[in-house]
Amino acid sequence: MPTALIADDEITLVNFLKAELAVLWPELKIIAEAYNGADALRLINELSPSIAFLDIRMPGMSGLELASQLQAAKVAPLVVFVTAYHQYAVDAFEREAVDYLLKPPTRERLGRCVEKLKRQLAAADADGTAPAAEVLARLMSAMTSMTATNQAATPGRLDWIRAAHGNDIRLISIDEVIYFEANDKYVSVFTATHESLIRMPLRELLDGLDASRFWQIHRGTIVAVKHIAGTTRDFRGRTLLKLKERPDELLVSRAYLHLFKQM
Repeated sequence: MPTALIADDEITLVNFLKAELAVLWPELKIIAEAYNGADALRLINELSPSIAFLDIRMPGMSGLELASQLQAAKVAPLVVFVTAYHQYAVDAFEREAVDYLLKPPTRERLGRCVEKLKRQLAAADADGTAPAAEVLARLMSAMTSMTATNQAATPGRLDWIRAAHGNDIRLISIDEVIYFEANDKYVSVFTATHESLIRMPLRELLDGLDASRFWQIHRGTIVAVKHIAGTTRDFRGRTLLKLKERPDELLVSRAYLHLFKQM
């Protein structure tokens, strides 16, 4: 029976991966969870899981540092890095990887990862060799280069957010967000199909967004540029923003009207 360890300092993502893997790969047994790199290394050495899902950024020891130690010790499981880096950068090394998961992974993407892992394990069983050492070396080289490039280009950039939706916590890719709207202590997150809540001041949220993709249009509103359909005027002469995938109309305050002069 294949076994796995999940290492991530965000318990929400650990629980999310466990629930999705239980659906996609019921035979896979999750034998350990770790919330920092040192504990993950200790548990891998003690339990020898077939697969390790490793977050890149963990307290004490990063996923890359942990994988380096596994490689040196020749006890590497199949490693799947869990990253928050942009798709354009990840594409550059996809051919070299055991696999990676961009946070938050979709079920379809995780399903492709599961199929790849199954093929790797089957091949190792067939020829009796350790499955991961050579592939892990290529993956680490590519990930190290990609990490340095992304940290230099986009420090602190938000690629996904955790948001409350009823009693559930949703992991929402920033690409899904149509707009944010501040409400007292919370910020509402609107996608095409859902409205969720996050506890983060709008100013802090704005600092983590790509300014070329998200515009602040009002003191309490930030909108994704690609979802803007156009503008209109109401009977009071105010400018309202129309959206492509939602019926909502968003008020544009005078301070931000210059953004729409070309429309």
